[in-house]
Amino acid sequence: MTDLEKTMSPEQLEMIRARYAAMRHEQEKKLNNFRTQNLYIQKGQTLFTGSSLMEGFPITEFCVSEGLPIAYNRGIGGYTTDDFLEAIDVVLLDPAPKKLFLNIGTNDIRQWQKGEDWYEHLSRNERAICEIIRDRLPDTEVYLMAFYPVNPNASRAKGNLALIVRTNEAVERANRMVESLAQEYGFHYIDVNDGLKDEDGNLKIGYTEDGIHFDAAGYRTVFERLRQYL
Repeated sequence: MTDLEKTMSPEQLEMIRARYAAMRHEQEKKLNNFRTQNLYIQKGQTLFTGSSLMEGFPITEFCVSEGLPIAYNRGIGGYTTDDFLEAIDVVLLDPAPKKLFLNIGTNDIRQWQKGEDWYEHLSRNERAICEIIRDRLPDTEVYLMAFYPVNPNASRAKGNLALIVRTNEAVERANRMVESLAQEYGFHYIDVNDGLKDEDGNLKIGYTEDGIHFDAAGYRTVFERLRQYL
């Protein structure tokens, strides 16, 4: 049990556990759907994969509307790097992408059980992912994307437990680690977040309600900055 969980009532803990169980069930459904879809895709295309901020990215629609090469999305909301590693065949390796855009790890920026430091956990797993990509997809052009900013002042951010640990300072620390790994493994590191930030470096309030996720206008801002890599 984390320090945060120790402060909760039994009712609060039960509610969180029920939500977690429902989320895990939904994740498994999505993974099974992707497993089936992978049987019919064109391999050697562009792949976007990661957690909820990637799942919500309408990259396929944007690319089709702009006449750009096919881009598939294999993001699954709520995924940590542990989940990603367990499902890596389906969400990354099976599509055998020519270009890979990866954004996974912001859900690791949290309190872990047994007192493990989130940064150490994330660093270890990010390195493991990079090694698998290097060994299994040696010809893939890899883009490690900077994690997106957050805004603790958004309308629905109050009470969002994720924002207790996932601050912009923590996100920036994680980004420096990802950038270092990209250099070490010969990958690209790209930061397409400038249009998402306000003057204080927060996710623009007009793009988000919960302080973490953003709307279609935010994704379009990201896409315009990603276009040069597609």
